[in-house]
Amino acid sequence: MEMSNYYQNLRDKVGSDLIFMPSVAGIVRNEAGEILFQNKGNGEKWSLPAGAIELGEAPAEAVVREVWEETGLHILPEKLLGVFGGKEFRYEYPNGHKVEYVVFVFDCKPVGGEHNPIDSETAELRYFSSENKPELALPYPESIFVKSDSEKTEFQWDDGWMRSLQGRGR
Repeated sequence: MEMSNYYQNLRDKVGSDLIFMPSVAGIVRNEAGEILFQNKGNGEKWSLPAGAIELGEAPAEAVVREVWEETGLHILPEKLLGVFGGKEFRYEYPNGHKVEYVVFVFDCKPVGGEHNPIDSETAELRYFSSENKPELALPYPESIFVKSDSEKTEFQWDDGWMRSLQGRGR
């Protein structure tokens, strides 16, 4: 969908400067276990169905909305796979707008709908195996693409940061 009023108002104030953007992404698999990726057709790299969390919206609600808008599929978020952010998740859109995402990535079960994007952000939807996925716009860790029964949620941090905390006696 178009940029929400909240983000448009924010952009009116800061222009294309870097903003912090809480976001969601959904890993949706077909019966063969392949993952659905989105090509926006505007020169950006491929992505998972994803988008910003709106004011008053829970992350799980946002992933349901975003996947539907960008794919036409109805999904049920089943598991939080990971939370990612930091400098590696900074991105500049073709229009020059800069964002730093914190992304909640969910494993999602399709429960209906059909591949028919509701918004104009999607040029192509395609399933890929985790081994042959396209180059992505954001550097998600490979571990989230491998189907697992693990209960562990993935996240990234700088090990040097942890060592510095331990060195302070914390």
